[in-house]
Amino acid sequence: MRHHALSRRAALAGLGGVLAAPALPRGAAADTPYPGSQPVSIALPYAPGGAPDVLAQVLTQGLSARLGGTFVMEHKPGASTTLAARHVARAKPDGNTLLMGTVVTFTTAPYALRDPGYDAVKDFAHITMISDTQFLLVANPRWESLEALLAAARQRPGQLSFATWGVGTTAHLMMVDLMARTGTELLHVPYNGSPPALTDTIAGRTDLMFSTFAPARPHVESGRLRALAIPSTARSPALPAVPTLAELGQKDFVSSGWFTLSAPSGTPPAILAKLERAATEAFAAPEARARLDRLGLVPATPGPEALMDRLTREAALNRRLIQAAGIQPE
Repeated sequence: MRHHALSRRAALAGLGGVLAAPALPRGAAADTPYPGSQPVSIALPYAPGGAPDVLAQVLTQGLSARLGGTFVMEHKPGASTTLAARHVARAKPDGNTLLMGTVVTFTTAPYALRDPGYDAVKDFAHITMISDTQFLLVANPRWESLEALLAAARQRPGQLSFATWGVGTTAHLMMVDLMARTGTELLHVPYNGSPPALTDTIAGRTDLMFSTFAPARPHVESGRLRALAIPSTARSPALPAVPTLAELGQKDFVSSGWFTLSAPSGTPPAILAKLERAATEAFAAPEARARLDRLGLVPATPGPEALMDRLTREAALNRRLIQAAGIQPE
Protein backbone atom coordinates (compact mmCIF):
# COMPACT_ATOMS: atom_id res chain seq x y z
CA MET A 1 0.00 0.00 0.00
CA ARG A 2 1.51 3.34 -1.02
CA HIS A 3 0.69 6.43 1.04
CA HIS A 4 0.81 9.84 -0.63
CA ALA A 5 1.76 12.79 1.53
CA LEU A 6 -1.23 14.82 2.60
CA SER A 7 -1.18 18.55 3.17
CA ARG A 8 -3.55 19.68 5.86
CA ARG A 9 -3.62 23.08 4.24
CA ALA A 10 -4.50 21.58 0.86
CA ALA A 11 -7.17 19.37 2.38
CA LEU A 12 -8.78 22.30 4.07
CA ALA A 13 -8.55 24.52 1.00
CA GLY A 14 -10.14 21.85 -1.17
CA LEU A 15 -12.96 20.93 1.17
CA GLY A 16 -13.37 23.91 3.48
CA GLY A 17 -16.62 24.88 1.83
CA VAL A 18 -18.33 21.57 2.54
CA LEU A 19 -19.96 22.85 5.71
CA ALA A 20 -21.55 26.18 6.46
CA ALA A 21 -23.09 27.49 9.66
CA PRO A 22 -26.88 27.66 9.65
CA ALA A 23 -28.67 30.89 10.36
CA LEU A 24 -29.93 31.19 13.91
CA PRO A 25 -33.70 31.22 14.30
CA ARG A 26 -35.27 34.61 14.83
CA GLY A 27 -38.10 36.00 16.83
CA ALA A 28 -37.39 34.50 20.25
CA ALA A 29 -38.06 36.81 23.13
CA ALA A 30 -34.99 38.11 24.92
CA ASP A 31 -36.56 37.25 28.27
CA THR A 32 -37.35 33.61 27.47
CA PRO A 33 -37.80 31.94 30.87
CA TYR A 34 -35.10 29.29 31.05
CA PRO A 35 -34.64 26.83 32.57
CA GLY A 36 -38.14 26.00 33.70
CA SER A 37 -39.32 23.42 36.18
CA GLN A 38 -38.48 20.48 33.89
CA PRO A 39 -34.97 18.98 34.30
CA VAL A 40 -32.64 19.69 31.41
CA SER A 41 -31.09 16.50 30.04
CA ILE A 42 -27.59 16.57 28.52
CA ALA A 43 -26.91 13.46 26.43
CA LEU A 44 -23.40 12.09 26.89
CA PRO A 45 -22.29 9.71 24.09
CA TYR A 46 -20.10 7.56 26.35
CA ALA A 47 -20.55 5.02 29.11
CA PRO A 48 -19.92 6.16 32.69
CA GLY A 49 -16.32 6.75 33.73
CA GLY A 50 -13.28 8.62 32.52
CA ALA A 51 -12.62 12.17 31.39
CA PRO A 52 -15.99 12.69 29.60
CA ASP A 53 -17.79 12.07 32.89
CA VAL A 54 -15.68 14.71 34.63
CA LEU A 55 -16.47 17.17 31.83
CA ALA A 56 -20.16 16.38 32.11
CA GLN A 57 -20.06 16.94 35.88
CA VAL A 58 -18.36 20.33 35.48
CA LEU A 59 -20.94 21.22 32.83
CA THR A 60 -24.10 20.14 34.68
CA GLN A 61 -23.00 21.56 38.02
CA GLY A 62 -21.81 24.79 36.43
CA LEU A 63 -25.01 25.35 34.49
CA SER A 64 -27.19 24.59 37.50
CA ALA A 65 -25.20 27.00 39.68
CA ARG A 66 -25.42 29.84 37.16
CA LEU A 67 -28.85 29.36 35.62
CA GLY A 68 -30.78 27.63 38.37
CA GLY A 69 -32.94 24.66 37.54
CA THR A 70 -31.74 21.08 37.27
CA PHE A 71 -29.25 19.90 34.63
CA VAL A 72 -28.57 16.16 34.48
CA MET A 73 -26.34 14.03 32.27
CA GLU A 74 -27.83 11.08 30.47
CA HIS A 75 -25.44 8.38 29.25
CA LYS A 76 -26.26 7.30 25.70
CA PRO A 77 -23.21 5.40 24.39
CA GLY A 78 -23.11 3.57 21.09
CA ALA A 79 -22.73 3.77 17.32
CA SER A 80 -19.59 5.96 17.36
CA THR A 81 -21.36 8.63 19.45
CA THR A 82 -24.21 8.91 16.91
CA LEU A 83 -26.86 7.35 19.17
CA ALA A 84 -26.76 10.36 21.48
CA ALA A 85 -26.54 12.78 18.56
CA ARG A 86 -29.62 11.32 16.85
CA HIS A 87 -31.55 11.52 20.10
CA VAL A 88 -30.82 15.23 20.48
CA ALA A 89 -31.24 16.10 16.80
CA ARG A 90 -34.81 14.77 16.94
CA ALA A 91 -35.70 16.37 20.28
CA LYS A 92 -38.01 19.36 20.74
CA PRO A 93 -35.90 22.55 20.38
CA ASP A 94 -36.88 24.03 23.72
CA GLY A 95 -33.52 23.83 25.51
CA ASN A 96 -34.53 20.86 27.64
CA THR A 97 -32.50 18.33 25.63
CA LEU A 98 -28.85 19.10 24.93
CA LEU A 99 -25.81 17.21 23.67
CA MET A 100 -22.22 17.05 24.86
CA GLY A 101 -20.89 16.37 21.37
CA THR A 102 -17.40 15.37 20.31
CA VAL A 103 -14.98 15.73 17.43
CA VAL A 104 -16.05 12.24 16.34
CA THR A 105 -19.74 13.16 16.38
CA PHE A 106 -19.35 16.10 14.03
CA THR A 107 -16.19 15.57 11.94
CA THR A 108 -15.69 11.81 11.60
CA ALA A 109 -18.92 9.85 11.96
CA PRO A 110 -20.69 11.77 9.14
CA TYR A 111 -18.10 10.37 6.70
CA ALA A 112 -17.26 7.01 8.30
CA LEU A 113 -20.91 5.93 8.49
CA ARG A 114 -23.25 5.55 5.55
CA ASP A 115 -26.12 7.13 7.46
CA PRO A 116 -25.27 8.63 10.87
CA GLY A 117 -28.89 9.74 11.21
CA TYR A 118 -28.28 13.49 11.39
CA ASP A 119 -26.64 16.40 9.61
CA ALA A 120 -23.73 17.73 11.67
CA VAL A 121 -24.61 21.34 10.86
CA LYS A 122 -28.26 21.63 9.85
CA ASP A 123 -29.68 19.55 12.71
CA PHE A 124 -27.90 21.37 15.55
CA ALA A 125 -27.48 24.79 17.09
CA HIS A 126 -23.84 24.61 18.19
CA ILE A 127 -23.47 26.66 21.36
CA THR A 128 -19.83 26.53 22.34
CA MET A 129 -16.78 24.30 22.57
CA ILE A 130 -16.20 23.39 26.21
CA SER A 131 -12.83 21.63 26.26
CA ASP A 132 -9.94 20.15 24.30
CA THR A 133 -8.35 16.85 25.23
CA GLN A 134 -4.68 16.29 24.44
CA PHE A 135 -3.28 13.20 22.76
CA LEU A 136 0.02 11.41 23.30
CA LEU A 137 1.87 9.28 20.77
CA VAL A 138 3.03 6.39 22.92
CA ALA A 139 5.00 3.24 22.15
CA ASN A 140 6.23 0.06 23.71
CA PRO A 141 9.35 1.00 25.73
CA ARG A 142 11.64 -0.97 23.41
CA TRP A 143 11.38 1.97 21.01
CA GLU A 144 13.72 4.71 22.22
CA SER A 145 12.45 7.42 19.88
CA LEU A 146 10.01 8.16 17.09
CA GLU A 147 12.94 8.45 14.68
CA ALA A 148 14.10 4.92 15.52
CA LEU A 149 10.62 3.48 15.15
CA LEU A 150 10.00 5.17 11.79
CA ALA A 151 13.40 4.02 10.49
CA ALA A 152 12.48 0.43 11.34
CA ALA A 153 9.06 0.86 9.75
CA ARG A 154 10.66 2.01 6.47
CA GLN A 155 12.89 -1.06 6.46
CA ARG A 156 9.98 -3.42 7.19
CA PRO A 157 6.84 -2.04 5.52
CA GLY A 158 3.64 -3.39 7.04
CA GLN A 159 5.38 -5.35 9.79
CA LEU A 160 5.23 -2.86 12.62
CA SER A 161 1.74 -2.21 13.99
CA PHE A 162 -0.29 0.54 15.60
CA ALA A 163 -3.29 0.15 17.87
CA THR A 164 -6.45 2.24 17.92
CA TRP A 165 -9.87 2.07 19.54
CA GLY A 166 -11.54 1.56 16.17
CA VAL A 167 -11.55 2.13 12.42
CA GLY A 168 -12.09 5.76 11.49
CA THR A 169 -11.45 7.08 15.00
CA THR A 170 -9.31 10.14 15.62
CA ALA A 171 -6.44 7.89 16.67
CA HIS A 172 -6.69 6.02 13.37
CA LEU A 173 -6.84 9.15 11.23
CA MET A 174 -3.90 10.77 13.00
CA MET A 175 -1.79 7.71 12.24
CA VAL A 176 -2.92 7.76 8.59
CA ASP A 177 -1.70 11.35 8.47
CA LEU A 178 1.61 10.49 10.15
CA MET A 179 2.25 7.56 7.79
CA ALA A 180 1.57 9.75 4.77
CA ARG A 181 3.90 12.46 6.04
CA THR A 182 6.74 10.04 6.85
CA GLY A 183 6.44 7.61 3.96
CA THR A 184 5.81 4.63 6.21
CA GLU A 185 3.34 1.77 6.23
CA LEU A 186 2.24 0.21 9.51
CA LEU A 187 -0.37 -2.46 10.19
CA HIS A 188 -3.56 -1.16 11.79
CA VAL A 189 -4.87 -3.21 14.71
CA PRO A 190 -8.25 -1.85 15.86
CA TYR A 191 -9.60 -2.70 19.32
CA ASN A 192 -12.96 -2.36 20.99
CA GLY A 193 -11.95 0.55 23.16
CA SER A 194 -8.82 2.28 24.38
CA PRO A 195 -7.95 0.07 27.42
CA PRO A 196 -7.22 -3.11 25.42
CA ALA A 197 -5.27 -1.09 22.84
CA LEU A 198 -3.07 0.35 25.59
CA THR A 199 -2.70 -3.09 27.19
CA ASP A 200 -1.36 -4.67 24.01
CA THR A 201 0.99 -1.77 23.33
CA ILE A 202 2.38 -2.13 26.85
CA ALA A 203 2.77 -5.89 26.26
CA GLY A 204 4.51 -5.34 22.91
CA ARG A 205 1.86 -7.03 20.81
CA THR A 206 1.49 -3.68 19.03
CA ASP A 207 4.20 -1.07 18.66
CA LEU A 208 2.59 2.32 19.14
CA MET A 209 -0.66 4.28 19.27
CA PHE A 210 -2.16 7.71 19.70
CA SER A 211 -3.89 7.76 23.08
CA THR A 212 -5.83 10.38 24.94
CA PHE A 213 -3.74 11.93 27.68
CA ALA A 214 -5.40 10.73 30.88
CA PRO A 215 -5.29 6.92 30.42
CA ALA A 216 -1.76 6.93 28.97
CA ARG A 217 -0.08 9.25 31.45
CA PRO A 218 0.26 6.83 34.42
CA HIS A 219 1.77 4.17 32.16
CA VAL A 220 4.26 6.71 30.81
CA GLU A 221 5.20 7.81 34.32
CA SER A 222 5.66 4.18 35.42
CA GLY A 223 7.85 3.35 32.42
CA ARG A 224 5.46 0.80 30.92
CA LEU A 225 4.97 3.06 27.90
CA ARG A 226 7.29 5.56 26.25
CA ALA A 227 5.80 8.90 25.21
CA LEU A 228 7.34 9.71 21.83
CA ALA A 229 5.56 12.99 21.03
CA ILE A 230 2.52 15.15 21.60
CA PRO A 231 0.51 16.53 18.64
CA SER A 232 -0.05 19.93 20.24
CA THR A 233 1.20 23.47 19.67
CA ALA A 234 3.28 23.29 22.85
CA ARG A 235 4.64 20.72 25.26
CA SER A 236 2.41 19.61 28.10
CA PRO A 237 3.27 21.03 31.54
CA ALA A 238 2.37 17.60 32.93
CA LEU A 239 5.00 15.84 30.74
CA PRO A 240 7.45 18.60 29.80
CA ALA A 241 10.13 16.22 28.49
CA VAL A 242 7.87 14.97 25.68
CA PRO A 243 8.50 16.92 22.44
CA THR A 244 5.79 18.12 20.09
CA LEU A 245 5.53 16.48 16.69
CA ALA A 246 6.42 19.85 15.17
CA GLU A 247 9.71 19.77 17.09
CA LEU A 248 10.38 16.37 15.52
CA GLY A 249 9.94 17.71 12.00
CA GLN A 250 6.20 17.25 11.46
CA LYS A 251 5.28 20.88 10.80
CA ASP A 252 1.73 21.91 11.66
CA PHE A 253 0.86 18.44 12.99
CA VAL A 254 -1.60 19.56 15.66
CA SER A 255 -4.59 17.52 16.68
CA SER A 256 -6.76 17.16 19.75
CA GLY A 257 -10.09 15.79 20.75
CA TRP A 258 -12.77 18.27 21.68
CA PHE A 259 -16.18 18.47 23.26
CA THR A 260 -19.08 20.78 22.54
CA LEU A 261 -22.35 21.87 24.03
CA SER A 262 -24.98 21.66 21.28
CA ALA A 263 -28.77 21.87 21.04
CA PRO A 264 -31.37 20.87 18.47
CA SER A 265 -31.66 23.24 15.54
CA GLY A 266 -34.40 25.80 16.13
CA THR A 267 -33.66 26.32 19.83
CA PRO A 268 -34.42 30.00 20.64
CA PRO A 269 -31.38 32.31 20.50
CA ALA A 270 -32.08 33.68 23.98
CA ILE A 271 -31.71 30.18 25.42
CA LEU A 272 -28.55 29.54 23.41
CA ALA A 273 -27.03 32.80 24.66
CA LYS A 274 -27.76 31.92 28.30
CA LEU A 275 -26.20 28.48 27.88
CA GLU A 276 -23.11 29.84 26.13
CA ARG A 277 -22.43 32.41 28.83
CA ALA A 278 -22.99 29.97 31.70
CA ALA A 279 -20.90 27.17 30.14
CA THR A 280 -18.02 29.55 29.40
CA GLU A 281 -18.02 30.78 33.00
CA ALA A 282 -18.24 27.24 34.37
CA PHE A 283 -15.18 26.02 32.52
CA ALA A 284 -13.16 29.15 33.30
CA ALA A 285 -13.64 28.72 37.05
CA PRO A 286 -10.36 27.91 38.88
CA GLU A 287 -11.78 24.83 40.61
CA ALA A 288 -12.94 23.42 37.27
CA ARG A 289 -9.58 24.11 35.64
CA ALA A 290 -7.78 22.28 38.45
CA ARG A 291 -9.95 19.18 37.91
CA LEU A 292 -9.49 19.21 34.14
CA ASP A 293 -5.74 19.91 34.09
CA ARG A 294 -5.07 16.59 35.80
CA LEU A 295 -6.77 14.80 32.90
CA GLY A 296 -4.98 16.63 30.08
CA LEU A 297 -8.14 18.61 29.32
CA VAL A 298 -7.34 22.16 28.25
CA PRO A 299 -9.44 25.28 27.62
CA ALA A 300 -11.03 25.71 24.19
CA THR A 301 -11.96 28.96 22.48
CA PRO A 302 -15.58 29.61 23.50
CA GLY A 303 -18.48 30.71 21.34
CA PRO A 304 -20.41 29.37 18.34
CA GLU A 305 -18.24 31.11 15.74
CA ALA A 306 -15.01 29.47 16.95
CA LEU A 307 -16.78 26.12 17.21
CA MET A 308 -18.16 26.27 13.67
CA ASP A 309 -14.81 27.37 12.24
CA ARG A 310 -13.05 24.42 13.81
CA LEU A 311 -15.81 21.97 12.96
CA THR A 312 -15.69 23.05 9.31
CA ARG A 313 -11.90 22.82 9.02
CA GLU A 314 -11.52 19.48 10.78
CA ALA A 315 -14.47 17.88 9.01
CA ALA A 316 -12.82 18.71 5.69
CA LEU A 317 -9.50 17.27 6.82
CA ASN A 318 -11.00 14.11 8.32
CA ARG A 319 -13.06 13.49 5.19
CA ARG A 320 -9.83 13.59 3.19
CA LEU A 321 -8.02 11.28 5.62
CA ILE A 322 -10.90 8.79 5.62
CA GLN A 323 -10.72 8.67 1.82
CA ALA A 324 -6.93 8.27 1.93
CA ALA A 325 -7.25 5.39 4.39
CA GLY A 326 -9.68 3.63 2.06
CA ILE A 327 -12.36 3.52 4.75
CA GLN A 328 -15.72 2.67 3.24
CA PRO A 329 -18.82 4.01 4.99
CA GLU A 330 -20.55 1.26 6.95
